[in-house]
Amino acid sequence: MHPRAGTVALPEDLIDTGALVAAYYDRTPDPENPDQQVVFGTSGHRGSSLDTAFNEAHIVATTAAIVEYRRAQGTDGPLFLGRDTHALSEPAWRTALEVLAAAGVEVRIDARDAYTPTPAVSHAILLHNGATTAEGVRTTSSGGASGLADGIVVTPSHNPPRDGGFKYNPPHGGPADSDATGWIARRANEILRQGVDQVRRVSVESALVADTTHKHDFLSAYVDDLPSVLDIDLIRAAGVRIGADPLGGAAVDYWGAIGERYGLDLTVVNPTVDPRWAFMTLDWDGKIRMDCSSPSAMASLVRAMAATDGGSAPFDVATGNDADSDRHGIVTPDAGLMNPNHYLAVAIDYLYGGARPGWPAGTAIGKTLVSSSLIDRVAAAQGRRLLEVPVGFKWFVPGLLDGSVGFGGEESAGASFLRSDGTVWTTDKDGILLALLASEIIARTGQSPSQLHAGLVERHGQSWYARVDAPATREQKSALARLTPDRVTADTLAGEPITARLTSAPGNDAPIGGLKVVTENAWFAARPSGTEDVYKIYAESFVSPEHLAEVQSAAREVVTAALT
Repeated sequence: MHPRAGTVALPEDLIDTGALVAAYYDRTPDPENPDQQVVFGTSGHRGSSLDTAFNEAHIVATTAAIVEYRRAQGTDGPLFLGRDTHALSEPAWRTALEVLAAAGVEVRIDARDAYTPTPAVSHAILLHNGATTAEGVRTTSSGGASGLADGIVVTPSHNPPRDGGFKYNPPHGGPADSDATGWIARRANEILRQGVDQVRRVSVESALVADTTHKHDFLSAYVDDLPSVLDIDLIRAAGVRIGADPLGGAAVDYWGAIGERYGLDLTVVNPTVDPRWAFMTLDWDGKIRMDCSSPSAMASLVRAMAATDGGSAPFDVATGNDADSDRHGIVTPDAGLMNPNHYLAVAIDYLYGGARPGWPAGTAIGKTLVSSSLIDRVAAAQGRRLLEVPVGFKWFVPGLLDGSVGFGGEESAGASFLRSDGTVWTTDKDGILLALLASEIIARTGQSPSQLHAGLVERHGQSWYARVDAPATREQKSALARLTPDRVTADTLAGEPITARLTSAPGNDAPIGGLKVVTENAWFAARPSGTEDVYKIYAESFVSPEHLAEVQSAAREVVTAALT
């Protein structure tokens, strides 16, 4: 933990946005350097222009590759293009538009020339493609503007201010799968090697007035549709006092519009947009990071929520979002910032416990395999099928699209769920939706989500959960990603017999890119980092915090033995 974690950033912590943007245009990546190539992780290509990892050439090449990919797939409808508030997002958005317009792609940009949350882009794609009807998304294109739509969101999510990000959402509206991102990255790197000068572009001024560029009111389309997925009337009638902190991200205008449109008692706690994020408190490692699940990054909102002079808290619930609004943080008067796993369990128990009678009885609960096993126990108590998948929201897309999965959630505070009639809302994470759900929960139950979590603990047991990192070379990370269960020779873990050794997910048999080991009262999962020379150890114990430490220590030993 950094000594200044949770304290407001100082001038020396802030980026020079001018230098950052200048580097975007001035630096040329070396296509033979792995650290300067296009690499798609679970949420797109990310990097910093200062490291020559997110520069104009990267975006030209990646956009050109997406143009080729969508044509090969027969995707000939509009492409919805959004961006968040990072300093590199607008330059990259402009570059992408220049390439798309030159290629004759119909592009839909924000009508207000403003920021666009990731869930609003997913929502727009699905609405265009007819996925919100019982029949689901169309599987064939009919050509021209009436063809299938897809989208690009220029965002590195909650990453520090120096970073940029670029992600592609195909016609299903969710994150692209590895087949798509693998093809796009390979082709983009080929274009980098060949030289991006070969890619046709027009000026951004010409692109903005091109016949193929059209304005789309992302905000109104999203905000006006919220009653189909949430009981807004109930929230208003109950008078739930909501404090919403966009953390300087793309949801900044959306929260004000939601409060005004529906007459909610909603205060936008901090409407400031600053690409340096000078108002943020430092994260655990001393970096500025808009991680709404981090107690250090959310320290200001937690303090603002505290009661003063013996009075009551200013809000019944306070919420935060990251820069592209695909993640949520929930702050309650009685508990402060909730652990994301705790809130996911409460949300699932609430939604499946009678709050959504329009959902089919067979609708499953989706979770990533590094999420809390409290969710497993809630699912069992609700008599619902549990779909446990690898890390990455893309695995929930098919189920959310056809209605077979009612809720999909990740331990990193990302989730979405179906409309009240059982049809799809978004197939990407929706931090605004999950934040508003907390208000609906309070309105219907009269209890805060943290109080409801305490009830779950009484019924299903208390757990202790943590993620730590351990050093690993590039070769060790590669070996970890290719492990097979027979490489784990241990019979016990922290004093308990091992009941499962997993290298593929139980819900869909997809490779997890690592290892998960399970006992009756604990588990750990180890996965290589995509950006650092470490592997991540997720662990949980239903015994004690001391037992969790034993599990973490044993996890290192098990992984080390399996890699030797």
